[in-house]
Amino acid sequence: MHTGAEAPTDPMIPRLFAVRARRDETEDTFTFDLEPRDLGPRDLELLGGARSMAFAPGQFNMLYLFGLGEVPISISGDPAEAGRLVHTVRSVGSVTRGFSGLQPGQTVGVRGPFGTAWPTREAEGRDILILAGGLGLAPLRPAILRILAERRRYRRVYLFYGTRNPQMLLFRDDLERWRNTPDLAFEITVDHADITWHGRVGVITKLIAAADFDPDRSTAFLCGPEIMMHFSAEALKARGMHGADIHVSLERNMKCAIGHCGHCQLGPAFVCRDGPVFPHDRVAGLLAVPGL
Repeated sequence: MHTGAEAPTDPMIPRLFAVRARRDETEDTFTFDLEPRDLGPRDLELLGGARSMAFAPGQFNMLYLFGLGEVPISISGDPAEAGRLVHTVRSVGSVTRGFSGLQPGQTVGVRGPFGTAWPTREAEGRDILILAGGLGLAPLRPAILRILAERRRYRRVYLFYGTRNPQMLLFRDDLERWRNTPDLAFEITVDHADITWHGRVGVITKLIAAADFDPDRSTAFLCGPEIMMHFSAEALKARGMHGADIHVSLERNMKCAIGHCGHCQLGPAFVCRDGPVFPHDRVAGLLAVPGL
């Protein structure tokens, strides 16, 4: 029986989603939840809910705001959660500023998911190091949630999060929960403290030195400013890790999401099609080329 629930398969055709919830993370960053308008409750049940919007940790969607344009945004929700897409956005341009004004019930277009994923399955049985800088915690959050939900599959797990100041911390409910999670070594550090901050101050690479992990049986996930990922990767390599076991998520000028337009070309690779998650040894040389 045809249910009318089949989702479009053409990656260039957006699906319509409704904003179901919106919450501020910081002064300029917010998170919103989306549910499909083209699938009713009965359709979601027939299609399996989560399967109809399945994604892998690290992938992104192209979000379209009618009248303003389209932007690539990483998915920040739980990959195990059915029937909901979650994105976290910083207002830095006309389109993302438009997204900041969305209210529940309004409609956006969604294409995706696109891109490569954090290799959480391949990392099972190994030590895990997750290093997030600033907004880089958003694309790492799905991987963190999966690893913690399947904690017994991994050895030691370290989560290090750095921001410029305490006001820029994201997902504060998650941070509090992770502080109290057994078998998770979780540390936050800020570049600049204020009178409210009683935690660590300094760059995130300092946390690596104190971590007790086996460099031959470890996988690292890094996301944040490129300079932070560069020095973090170098610190991990200094501890004996191999470049192929260090994975980074890049943010370049993605436009089409399928490698056709060339806006996000990085040497022989297209970030939207071949990334955004890469083994560090594949892109380290390219990132060192000025202007590339």
